[in-house]
Amino acid sequence: MSQAASGAHLPHSHGSLAKLTLGAIGVVYGDIGTSPLYAMRESLHAASRDGLVREDVLGVISLLVWTLMLIVTLKYVTLIMRADNNGEGGTLSLIALVQRALKRRPTALIALGAVGISLFFGDAIITPAMSVLSAVEGSALVAPGLQPYVVPMVLGIIVALFAVQSRGTEAVSVMFGPIMVVWFVVMAVMGIVHIFDDPTIFAALNPMHALGFLVENGLASFIVLGSVFLAVTGGEALYTDMGHFGRRPIRLAWGILVFPALTLSYLGQGAMVLARPETAHNPFFLMAPDWALPWLVLLATAATVIASQAVISGAFSVAKQAVQMGLLPRMEIRHTSETQYGQIYMPKINTILAMGVVALVLAFGSSSNLASAYGIAVTGDMVITSILAVFLLNRAWKWPLALTLAVMVPLLVLEGLFLAANLTKVADGGYIPILFAALLCLVMWTWVRGSAHVKRKSRDSSIDFDSLIRMLEKSHPVEVPGTAVFLTAEPDTAPPALLHNLKHNRVLHKLNFIVTVTVAPVPEVPEAERLELVRVNDRFVKASLTFGYMDDQNVPKGLALARKQGEKFDIMTTSFFLNHRSYRSARDEGLPVWQERLFISLARGATNATEFYRLPSNRVLELGQQLTI
Repeated sequence: MSQAASGAHLPHSHGSLAKLTLGAIGVVYGDIGTSPLYAMRESLHAASRDGLVREDVLGVISLLVWTLMLIVTLKYVTLIMRADNNGEGGTLSLIALVQRALKRRPTALIALGAVGISLFFGDAIITPAMSVLSAVEGSALVAPGLQPYVVPMVLGIIVALFAVQSRGTEAVSVMFGPIMVVWFVVMAVMGIVHIFDDPTIFAALNPMHALGFLVENGLASFIVLGSVFLAVTGGEALYTDMGHFGRRPIRLAWGILVFPALTLSYLGQGAMVLARPETAHNPFFLMAPDWALPWLVLLATAATVIASQAVISGAFSVAKQAVQMGLLPRMEIRHTSETQYGQIYMPKINTILAMGVVALVLAFGSSSNLASAYGIAVTGDMVITSILAVFLLNRAWKWPLALTLAVMVPLLVLEGLFLAANLTKVADGGYIPILFAALLCLVMWTWVRGSAHVKRKSRDSSIDFDSLIRMLEKSHPVEVPGTAVFLTAEPDTAPPALLHNLKHNRVLHKLNFIVTVTVAPVPEVPEAERLELVRVNDRFVKASLTFGYMDDQNVPKGLALARKQGEKFDIMTTSFFLNHRSYRSARDEGLPVWQERLFISLARGATNATEFYRLPSNRVLELGQQLTI
């Protein structure tokens, strides 16, 4: 899972610690909590290519436990979660903190963030397919005759899951925490019961078994490392969802329940395989007694749906942040909860994810086949987080360079090994997230470059705002009552919609707001800092609205704050004028032909400004403009 990884988002309210901890167990740990379904199985499968011996089992268990310890406990719980941007976490928050420390916005930093976002979306497509397949495949153990129906059942669950996204997750999320608590308790109990199959499994807690396995198997261990990493997919959700639950509840959930349950599950699976090697092909489900297997399959399916819901909700959240930062075109954003602000639904993103997940299930057919595609996206995202953390520790937190490198280099080496191990699976399906991430990076690059090109072209044909004011003082257009609002990205130039209104309608409203909307590199901007007004003359007011990248860009609500600053603003007597641009492609205008066409296609598919800025549709006038790019 991922960056944005995930979760049904909760507001920044201060709920009870117990309630927030329960919510964190249900949402934050959905993905990493279902990894025992397949991580041990795939790791043992990779380790047994030339036969499975006792040291192989101890080595794999040791690798699994210490990977959880180093990457999740040390990196995320202990270190990275200290880096909060006004309470928010995630790759974009980390970038914002580094930007603030550097006091500039380096292109390389934005590019790194774009790659991280792209990798997250690749993971968001793979996680539902992998998780639900793993759970439903357990039904074939209950009734072998169901094997041919596994894929149809998975498709049914996935289609239903995406179909209900428009209703929001508020009602369902109430059940997330209790179900996942039961899931972790069941895992821990099964693990404890089977540890006594061979108590010598406790030797795996010694990291020397992990190191010994890597040394003895040399390059061949890379294949196993690629599967071991499946144990921490979803670990980055701890940081991503920090703003929705708080640092303390997430840490408590990990230390008290999640980490002990995962460790006991892996130790129990290892002890059972040592005692009965024939169970290595599916150790998780085979830990359950026959009478409990159907119930375990149902519980696992529920847990994987929760894990999938978490990453889908996370995709909506990350997409919204990318739109706010200008990395993607405007998209429709629907708020699905009156009480939980972060719960949103984005129809376009939902459709793309659903099509991608269904395609993966049909193409791969089983979780074992799909395991090759899983991991690359998450590993890449984790490496990017660690690189950003180096800048954060050294430049923002003022750690000495030697201490920063002493802490981060071992983690980067470890994650680099996991990335290299996962890259060995590129030909077997690992190319899926890489291609998807590359495509999304291309889209973001095109949108950013195209938007900058359009801004330059528009500026070339624009009139300086001060010049327009002087012209109006001489021409005296017809004045009409009411207020007009003109949105513009360039406050120093006259908005095209204003020029068109003067040219064609030959009128000017009594009061005119020239509004610029900007997004600050913080999650939320306080209401007191939202609106800045500059009175130009009796007719014109320049208004600057500043939103955080998690804020809803509600322009009328923001402008209503003008009354507190002594300006009149009545929504019932206000008209919003928008400039509706259409583009024509032309050679030698600055962009390659293919990029022009892609940008024009993206622009046509963008949500109109009326919906995006929450403007009242019955008070909006759109004036057209054709621009050659």
